Amino acid sequence: MNKNSKDSGSTPTILQIINENMENYSKGQRRIAAYILVNYDRAAYMTATRLGKVVGVSESTVVRFATELGFAGYPELQDAIRTFAKRKLTSLQRITIADERLSNENVLSAVMESDMANLKSTLSGICTETFENIVDSLLKARNIYIIGVRSSSSLASFLSFYFSLMFPNVKLINTNTGEVIEQLLWINKEDVIIGISFPRYSKRTVDAMRFASIKKATCIAITDSEESPIAMFADEVLVAKNDITSFVDSLVAPMSIINALIVAVGRAKDSEISKTFEELEGIWDQYDVFEKHT
Repeated sequence: MNKNSKDSGSTPTILQIINENMENYSKGQRRIAAYILVNYDRAAYMTATRLGKVVGVSESTVVRFATELGFAGYPELQDAIRTFAKRKLTSLQRITIADERLSNENVLSAVMESDMANLKSTLSGICTETFENIVDSLLKARNIYIIGVRSSSSLASFLSFYFSLMFPNVKLINTNTGEVIEQLLWINKEDVIIGISFPRYSKRTVDAMRFASIKKATCIAITDSEESPIAMFADEVLVAKNDITSFVDSLVAPMSIINALIVAVGRAKDSEISKTFEELEGIWDQYDVFEKHT
C-alpha cells in the first residue's frame, strides 16, 4: 500500500452518499434513508428485517435500497454504516446500543460469539503477503517504535514486552509523559513504527503516524479498517475486526494478530532467542523473579 495514495478528504461518507441520492429514491427508500441519516448508530446494528419494521417497509425494500446505492446487498451497506458509526459513537451511545442488542441474550455467550465472529472475519480478510512483509521489515529495522493509546495501550505494552525480549531496539512510546512527537524526534527511514488504534481513534496515535511517515519511517497500522485515519499514513495495514458489543472495545482479534507477529518474528530469530532465554532463565532464577514450587 502506498502511504500517499489516500486522501482523507476525498472519500464521501456513507451518510453523504445516502443524502445526495435522496431525490432518486422511492417513497419507501426515502423513509429508510431518513431513518439512517438520523439514527445511523442504531441502524448500524439492525438486520434488514428489523430496519424494515422500524421504518414501515418490507425487508426486500431495504435490500433494494442497498443495491440502489451500489452495494452487493444489505450486509455491505450495514458494514459501511457500522464503520462510519464506530468513529462517531460516544460511550453513552455504545451502552444504549448494547442494551438493545443484549436485552434478550445471555451476555457471556453473546460477547464470546461476537469475539469469535471478529476473529473469523479478521482471518478471512488478512493478507499473508502483507503479514510477511511486516515481519521482514521488523527484522531489518534499526529501531522499532510502538504506540497505542487508551484501550490500545494494553496491546502496545504486550507487543513491546515480547519484542523487547527479541530486539535490543524497541521503544514503547510513553503517552503519559512528554510529547509524543518529541519521542519520535530521531525516527528515520531505517526505523519501523507500529501504530495501534481503534474507534474512537486517538489523535496522538494519528499524529505519531503522520510524523513518522513524513520522516520516511516504515509505518505499520493495526486497526479496524483500511479507511482508518492511521491507515492513511501506513505502508502496511493489518485489519482486525472489533465489532462493538458495549462501551468496551473488543481487542480479541488485534491481540491475535499481535500474537502471530510475535510468533513469526520469534521463528525467524529462533537461534538468537534460544540463547537469550537461556541467559534470562539464569537471571530470573538468580533474582527470584518467579515463585518456586517446592
